[in-house]
Amino acid sequence: PNRVDLQGILSVIFKRRDPKTYLRAVVEFLWPRGGWTRAFHYVRHRLRRLPDSPERIARGIWAGVFAAFTPFYTLHFFIAIFTAKVMRGNMLASLMGTFFGNPLTYVPIAVASLQTGHWLLGTEMEANAHRSFGGKFADAAWDLGHNLKSVWMGQETDWRGISVFYFEIFFPYMIGGIITGIVVGTICYYISVPLIRAYQHRRKGVIKAKFEALKAKAAAKADAKRKAEDATAQEK
Repeated sequence: PNRVDLQGILSVIFKRRDPKTYLRAVVEFLWPRGGWTRAFHYVRHRLRRLPDSPERIARGIWAGVFAAFTPFYTLHFFIAIFTAKVMRGNMLASLMGTFFGNPLTYVPIAVASLQTGHWLLGTEMEANAHRSFGGKFADAAWDLGHNLKSVWMGQETDWRGISVFYFEIFFPYMIGGIITGIVVGTICYYISVPLIRAYQHRRKGVIKAKFEALKAKAAAKADAKRKAEDATAQEK
């Protein structure tokens, strides 16, 4: 018998009818199809319907929001899951909580984290010292690629760009992000607990009312059937 091409079947099932281009993917990342308002309401709806206690869900949200304030942008999901596991929070809620960091909030988060970090460290953010803010990112990226190549080829390395980036941006961002992430995450926790609890209670009431209605309907149907059978028996 012919072997089943599982990969081919899956590609047919899950392949998009209209392949997404790189430009379209970037545009939808910055602005989803339904807008960020719709995305926010969807995440909020999914969070409230998670089958877990309000406290565990809120701890998961705390972990996700905290992760969004760290400078490790490609690792937010992993940080959120690890933090939620340590805190015994809901891991799915932690993943949803990371959406607190999005293209609309990245700039305010970065500014708050950097300013807080420099304030705690007793330093000042000089945007145009050595290079502009964006230039420091570019220098660090160029240094990283250049030095990896230099190490491989046995040439001299130069870490000045990365050093400036680390001490003026990354390290203050990390310190400030930890503090602001804890503060904002805690605020989100105390806001989320009563909201999720109220929603779960209301949902339980709605489900109970539907169940009682179905029960009453079934009882009425059974009673009508019984009366019909009694009437038929009396006629005989």
